[in-house]
Amino acid sequence: MSKSLQRVMDALTAAQMGTIALEMPSETRTAEQAAEVASCEIDQIAKSIIFAGSVSGDLFLFITAGGNQVDADRASALAGEPLTRAHPGVVRDTTGFAIGSIAPIGHVNPIKSFFDVDLQRFGILYAAAGTPRHIFAIGPDDLLKISESQPAEFKA
Repeated sequence: MSKSLQRVMDALTAAQMGTIALEMPSETRTAEQAAEVASCEIDQIAKSIIFAGSVSGDLFLFITAGGNQVDADRASALAGEPLTRAHPGVVRDTTGFAIGSIAPIGHVNPIKSFFDVDLQRFGILYAAAGTPRHIFAIGPDDLLKISESQPAEFKA
């Protein structure tokens, strides 16, 4: 098992979630790919989008419904500073995940996180589990809690 997948599984176990990572038959790097292989609606995919603060350099995680886009102005207002695209190397060093496999939990360093309220309309969500072929199923309230996110409106 990869270190990335193990961190996600450890976070789920520590939170006493009875879910496991599902190895999919094809890649789940995009919300579209994940929804197709999970046989669910695209908005049931909880995708992790990372931005960097242009002043602080801190990273910010936006967990959003798969079909939604993050509005830069709304996201910047939530972060309290203008946001820019995060450098892939910084994302990997800070979260422990490569872009395309960023899980909403199990980061190697704490990261401020915001949770798309649109995700709360579903009974079950699917999120990246740290590899390009693993996802996990979880209820939205559970994901909100264990990701230590703040519910917010930030979609475009």
